[in-house]
Amino acid sequence: MEHKYDSTELQVFVDDHPPKANLLVVDDVPLNLHLLVHLLTKQGYKVRPASSGQAALAAVQAEPPDLILLDIMMPEMDGYEVCRRLKADERTRDIPVIFISAIDQAADKVKAFETGGVDYVTKPIQPREVVARIETHLKLRDLQKSLEEKNRLLEEEIIERQMAEESLRQHAEELDAFAHTVAHDLKTPLSVIVGYSELLGVPELLPQDRERNIAHITRTSYKMINIIDELLLLAQVRKVEYVEMEPLDMSEIVAEVQDRLSGLVEEYQAEIFSPESWPMAWGYAPWVEEVWVNYISNAIKYGGNSPRVELGADRHSGHVLQPGYGLPLEDKAGHDRPYARFWVRDTGSGLTPEEQVRLFVEFSRLEKVRVQGHGLGLSIVRRIVEKLGGEVGVESRVGAGSLFYFTLPAT
Repeated sequence: MEHKYDSTELQVFVDDHPPKANLLVVDDVPLNLHLLVHLLTKQGYKVRPASSGQAALAAVQAEPPDLILLDIMMPEMDGYEVCRRLKADERTRDIPVIFISAIDQAADKVKAFETGGVDYVTKPIQPREVVARIETHLKLRDLQKSLEEKNRLLEEEIIERQMAEESLRQHAEELDAFAHTVAHDLKTPLSVIVGYSELLGVPELLPQDRERNIAHITRTSYKMINIIDELLLLAQVRKVEYVEMEPLDMSEIVAEVQDRLSGLVEEYQAEIFSPESWPMAWGYAPWVEEVWVNYISNAIKYGGNSPRVELGADRHSGHVLQPGYGLPLEDKAGHDRPYARFWVRDTGSGLTPEEQVRLFVEFSRLEKVRVQGHGLGLSIVRRIVEKLGGEVGVESRVGAGSLFYFTLPAT
C-alpha cells in the first residue's frame, strides 16, 4: 500500500555547498522512497535509497551513513530486524536510526526503541517534522562524537601524564641509585688512600713499608680515576643521539684492549686467547673498545685462580636488530640483516639465573662475587651496544663459567 504525504510544502533551495550529511532512506514502496529522497536532497543532504532490508545492510557496509530513515513493514526482512543487525555490529551500532511507519500502536513504538531506534515518525509524514527530527538527531550525534573525541583526548592526556610521572619516578630512582653508587664506590678507595697516607706519617715506618704504602695509594688512585672515567662515558653515551658508524678492525681494537689491561693480566696471572681472524662488523671503535675492556676485565677478575679467558666471534643472518644510530639508510627500516656476535668466555664459578637477570641493570652489583664491582660497567656495555644497533647477553651455569656476548651489524 502506497502512502500519500501531507500537501504542506517546504521552502527549500539547493546551493553549491557540500551536503550537510549522508542519509540512507529505506522503504519498499517506490513512491515513498522517491518523495523522501527528493525532499531531503533539496534540503542539502546526500541521500541514498534502499528498497529492502538486505539492500540497506549492504549500503551501510559499503558507506556508513550519518543517519538512517527506516520503514518497518517490509517483506523478507522488516525494519526491526535491520535495526537489530545494525546495533549488533560495532562498526554501525552508533548510527542513529529513525523509524518511519504507518503503524501507530504504542507497542510497536516501544519495540522500535527497544531494538535501538532513536525516534519514531508516523505516516503520512509532515515534511517539516521529518527535517526537524533529522537535524536534531544529527546534532545530537555530532555532540556525541565531540564528547567521545574529548574523552579520547582526555584519556590520552591522562596516560601521557601517568607515563611522564612514571618516567620521573624511574629517573628519581636512577638518580638515587647513581648517587649511592658514586658515594659508595668513591668512598671505598678514598678511605684506602686516606689510611695509607696517614701511615706515611709514622716516623718508625720502614722504607720498604713506605714504598708499599705509596704503591697502594697509586693503585687506588687509578681505580678512582677509572670509576670517574666510566661515569663520564656513561653520561656521554646517554647524551649522544647520533654516532657515525664504520667498519671495525676488531683485531686492532682487541690488541689495544689487551695493552690497556696488561697490568690486570699480570696481577691475576691471566691467559687470554684470541682467534686468528674476526668477522667484519659496523660500529664506533672507541665505544666498542670500552665494551671489550669491561667484558675482559670482568672475566679476569671473576675467573678464579690464574683465569683463562677465551675471546671469539661468529656470524649469523636473518636476525632483526634494534634500530641503531648511524646505520645505512636501507637498514633503518628494521629489515633482517646479518650480524656478528662477539663473546668472552671465562672459567669462573658461573652465575645463577637471578644474578644473570641483574647483570645489565644500571648501578646493580653482585653481592657474592669475590671482587666487588662498582655496578657501572655492564650497564655501560648495554647502552653502548644498543646505541650501535646490537644486543647484549650472557650464557652461564653455576660451576661452568660464563660467556658474555654482544652483537653488531655485520658488513
